[in-house]
Amino acid sequence: MPTSQSDPSQHSLAPLLHPSTVAIIGASDDPARIGGRPIRYMQDAGFKGKIYPVNPNRDSAQGLPTISGISEAPEPIDTAIIAVPAQAVVETVKACCEAKVKSAVIFSAGFAEIGGVGKHNQASLTTLARTSGMRIIGPNCLGVYNSDIGFFGTFTTTLESTLPTSGNVGLVSQSGAYGSHLSLLATQRGIGIRFWITTGNECDIDVAETIGWLARHPDISVIIAYAEGIKDRNRLLDALTVAHSEGKPVIFQKVGRTSIGAEAIRSHTASLAGSNAIYDSVFRQFGVHRARDTEEMLDIAYAATFGMLPTSRRVGLLSISGGVGVQMADEAVELGLEVTPMSTAAQNRLKVLLPYASPRNPVDITAQAFNDLELIRENLRTMLEEGTYAAIVAFFTFVAAAKVLVEPISNALAEAKKEYPQCLLVLSIIGPTEIVRSYERIGCPVFADPTRAVRAVEALARFSEAFARPVEMPIVPISSTRLPTSPISEHIAKQIFSDHGFPVVEEHLCTTADEAVTVANQLGYPVALKLSSKDVALKTEVGGVKLGLSSALAVSQAFVSVTSRIGTTLPSASVEGVIISPMVTDGIETIFGLHNDPTFGPVVMFGLGGIFVETLKDVAFRVAPFNIDEAHRMIREVRAFPLLEGMRGQPRRDLEAIASTLVSLSRFAAAYSGQLSSAELNPVLVMQEGQGLVILDALITT
Repeated sequence: MPTSQSDPSQHSLAPLLHPSTVAIIGASDDPARIGGRPIRYMQDAGFKGKIYPVNPNRDSAQGLPTISGISEAPEPIDTAIIAVPAQAVVETVKACCEAKVKSAVIFSAGFAEIGGVGKHNQASLTTLARTSGMRIIGPNCLGVYNSDIGFFGTFTTTLESTLPTSGNVGLVSQSGAYGSHLSLLATQRGIGIRFWITTGNECDIDVAETIGWLARHPDISVIIAYAEGIKDRNRLLDALTVAHSEGKPVIFQKVGRTSIGAEAIRSHTASLAGSNAIYDSVFRQFGVHRARDTEEMLDIAYAATFGMLPTSRRVGLLSISGGVGVQMADEAVELGLEVTPMSTAAQNRLKVLLPYASPRNPVDITAQAFNDLELIRENLRTMLEEGTYAAIVAFFTFVAAAKVLVEPISNALAEAKKEYPQCLLVLSIIGPTEIVRSYERIGCPVFADPTRAVRAVEALARFSEAFARPVEMPIVPISSTRLPTSPISEHIAKQIFSDHGFPVVEEHLCTTADEAVTVANQLGYPVALKLSSKDVALKTEVGGVKLGLSSALAVSQAFVSVTSRIGTTLPSASVEGVIISPMVTDGIETIFGLHNDPTFGPVVMFGLGGIFVETLKDVAFRVAPFNIDEAHRMIREVRAFPLLEGMRGQPRRDLEAIASTLVSLSRFAAAYSGQLSSAELNPVLVMQEGQGLVILDALITT
């Protein structure tokens, strides 16, 4: 990878986020106005770089001398903040390009989000960025900041509350208002946001590129992202691959989970929302945590800032309340954490300390901790000495904030962290901010709600699992073979898949009843008979499928019935004949699909057939192509997976055959990307382990 991409300081985004010279075009002397706020914020934060207000109608702005135009800047400008009316933006950007400004932040709204001339003007901005090399963020954005150097190129009012402190978190949001909301809440939570970027309409810089830049930055270890839609699939996948390889958790809130939400997005940002299920699959594939709401997003990001991921799903629960211990255990088990019991020896040891306590896991030390301060220390030490817990969640509520207990509990936790640094210690306490911060300084995340603490541990465990496996996107060359552009019949679709090595059921196309009987006699009874027509996709709806035919007479009658009925119901349909194939009934019915998503391109689907697809929509997706390990993970995401494993005495099915077929379908999808709209193998019968699978029907839409 070129240095310009791997070294953030050499990247084209560096002048935007690490500027030493900043011009504010449309600068105001009034610190409350949009063109005045960035000046005020940077002065308050002690920005060490040069600030050049640009305003031809004033001699100064907030104590700084103004220049009449960007061309008069006495030195090269890293970032120009543009706060002028929409109709003046394009000419202002042209002037910046001529002055060799390296990057620009456009606050102004009234572009693609309003359509018409606004969309045309935004396209002009994109062209200027591409031809000049000047990077542009926005338009219609709230700006950016780098809290580490006091650069606040934004007009958000949330900074009126308090300026954020620098930390190891990067936050990027398409929405300026929501990004500001997150920034303020994060600051109040004690999360240090170093880089904050709002991308707005994304005429040039988008969320995906920014995630990639943050993933490569040595001072960023956690990334928070909010988006309504993604425009560049490859850029996003590259960014998520880098974050994964660097072991940096990405907490992503992608909105538009419902059709109503997706419609609101189209009217709000003029960006297209991809399929919600496909976004889910992409995030799982790359180890991204998809947050449903603000609280979850900040909880997970906060916990991740401590830089410690559990090495397993085994969790110990310590509580001064038996009821809360049960709550935590319920939450942990439902999330898939392992609430492993303490050993008998450890339980006996704790029973000696407190005979009426419950030492199994959850470990309940009761309110006796008030009277015996050593209980917390000894119970915690015993749980750590077990050596089986990757994380311990301790519920102390306000007890840990009581004046007489803060010091002994702090000392016990500090000793534990020193002796057992590999175990993540998470606290659930309520207390004054300064006391909470003191526990955080020891290295313990603190949550008011114990179940939220458990959820955070589970999310960190998933990051750990994701980072332990490689993310690989195999390269598949585009096929030089052209698929038919006209509608494709089932028979031709099966031939195409068979030619590519897919296990398609044996079948023969017959054009007369006598030919159909001859083929059936050769195959042996019973047989299936299906209409073959490129104009009929749903054959059952026109009576085009006859199953379990057990004699020559039945085959002959079925041929006449099917061909005559289609002539009546769809007289314009082109009929190739009928397909005769042996009946195959021993396997479990599954479905394999391929879809060309508008955002992510070719994606592959897998699920169990019948009611599981039609009623429960129990399917999994992956961006194509992918490898065999990813295929196995995909199979296990289907809720009905236990049926394939062989539950309740049923035989285990051929999971290897499913996985290898999924990989082949993903390579097929990638090879014919651009030609295929969709494809479906349904039903596919999966046999017992070692016996493979067989494709009974296929559909291809080019």
